[in-house]
Amino acid sequence: MEKIDISEQLQYIEKVNQLNVGKKLKYFILTMGCQLNENDSEKLCGMLEKMNYTKTEEMKEADLIVFNTCCVRENAEERLFGKLGEVKKQREEKGTIIAIGGCMMQEEHIVEKIKQSYKYDVIFGTHTLHKFPEDLYNAIMQEKRITDVINIEGEVIEGLPIKRDDNIKASVTIMNGCNNFCSYCIVPYVRGRERSRQASDILQEVQDLAKQGYKEITLLGQNVNSYMVVENQNANHEIDEINTFAKLLRAVNEIEGIEKIRFVSPHPKDFTDDVIDAIRDCEKVSKLIHLPLQSGSTNVLKVMNRKYTKEQYLSLVEKMKEQIPNVTFSTDIIVGFPGETEKDFEDTLDVVKKVGFEQIFMFIYSRRVGTPGDKMENQIPEEIKHQRFDRLKKMYEDSITENNKKYIGKTEKILIEGYSKNNENLLTGRTDSNKVVVFEGKKDKIGKMANIKIKSEHMWYLKGEIV
Repeated sequence: MEKIDISEQLQYIEKVNQLNVGKKLKYFILTMGCQLNENDSEKLCGMLEKMNYTKTEEMKEADLIVFNTCCVRENAEERLFGKLGEVKKQREEKGTIIAIGGCMMQEEHIVEKIKQSYKYDVIFGTHTLHKFPEDLYNAIMQEKRITDVINIEGEVIEGLPIKRDDNIKASVTIMNGCNNFCSYCIVPYVRGRERSRQASDILQEVQDLAKQGYKEITLLGQNVNSYMVVENQNANHEIDEINTFAKLLRAVNEIEGIEKIRFVSPHPKDFTDDVIDAIRDCEKVSKLIHLPLQSGSTNVLKVMNRKYTKEQYLSLVEKMKEQIPNVTFSTDIIVGFPGETEKDFEDTLDVVKKVGFEQIFMFIYSRRVGTPGDKMENQIPEEIKHQRFDRLKKMYEDSITENNKKYIGKTEKILIEGYSKNNENLLTGRTDSNKVVVFEGKKDKIGKMANIKIKSEHMWYLKGEIV
C-alpha cells in the first residue's frame, strides 16, 4: 500500500514553530465522534505541540481552535454550527484561528454551508489531515481562508507526531476506510475504501508504546477483522508474512510489556475461524468481543446491506461461546431503520435475550445525506422510534444487575488505570469484559496489573478489593 511522503509537512511544522518562537500560544481541540477521530486528534495535538502551541481545556483561552468533526453521530451538524457561532466573536476580537477537520468536511454540502455562513481559517478533510501544518502556515501567511479537501484512495500516512493524554492505554489505527457500504452509513463516502497499514509499522508503533510504559493497546479500524495486506513489504524490503488480522493479533500478543489487547470494530461477516482461534489462543487479547448486530431482523439486515442473517449471527455467537472460554459480547443496535416492523423489532429483542450482551450501544436511526437509507420512503415516525428505543433500553438495563451478580466472588486480573472519576479516594480499572471496577489502593499501583476480588455490584460498576 502506497505511503504518503510527509517530509514536506515536517518542514511546515518547523516553519510554523519559527513563527511562534517566543509566543505563549494555546490551542483547544474538540473531538466529535469515534475512537478513530480521537486517534486523529492525537496526531493533530502532536503536530500542534511541535509547532509551539500548548493545549488548554478552556476554549476562550485558545489562540487556535480545532473542531475535529464526525458525520455519523446524531445532531453532529447542529453541534458544529453551534460551536462555530459560539467562537465567532472570539475570532473577531482576539484573532483566534479556527480550523475545522474530520469526516464532516468530506461532505460537500456541509463545506458549502460553512463557507457561506460561518467564519473560519482552515478546512481540512480526512485525507488531508497530514497537510494541516501546510494549511495552517498558508492561512497565517496569506491571511486568507484555506480549504483543503480531496478524495483519494489507497494511501497510508506514517510518521506524524502524536500526543496522547493517557500514559497507560493507547489506541493504534491498523486500517482506514470501509468497503461494506451499509445503507445507513456515511463512512465509506468520507473515509474512503479500506487501506491497511503494513504490519511492520503497526508492530513498531506498539513496541515503542510498550517501551514508553503503555500496558493496554486498542487496535482500531472501521472493520478491523478485514485487515489484509496483499504485498506487505516491510522496512527491509522483505515481504512481511503478517498479512491478516489473525496473524497481526498473534504478533501483537508477543510484544513484551503489553498486558491487554482490545480491538474495535469488527464485522460479523469477516469473523473467520483463524481470527476466532487467535482470540482463544492469545492470553493478552480481551475475550470481550464487540460484535455489531445493528438489527436482529434478517429482513432489516438485508436492507441495511449487512450481509448476514439473524440465524448466521446467532450461530457465530454460539461458535465463539464453544471455542473461546469466558467469552463475552458487546454490540451496536440501530432502532427504527426504514421499514422496520414491530415483528422486526421483536427479532432484535430476541437476539438480545439469547446472546446476553455485556454492553449495548443503542442508537435511534437518523438519516444521513448521501446514504441509501436517507432516500428510502418508508421512514419510521419519530414517536415509534423512541418507543422502541425505550423498550430496548429497559430490557438491557433490567439485565444488568443479574448479569453483574455473576462477578461477585470472582477474582479478576485488572489493569489499574488511575483514580475513580467519582471518588478520588478509590482506584479504578476494568474487567476483561470492560466492566468498571473500583477499589481501595495506593497510588503506586497505578499502571500495574492486579488481582481484584469482586465484592459487590452497583448497576454501572463493580466494587472489589486487591487480593
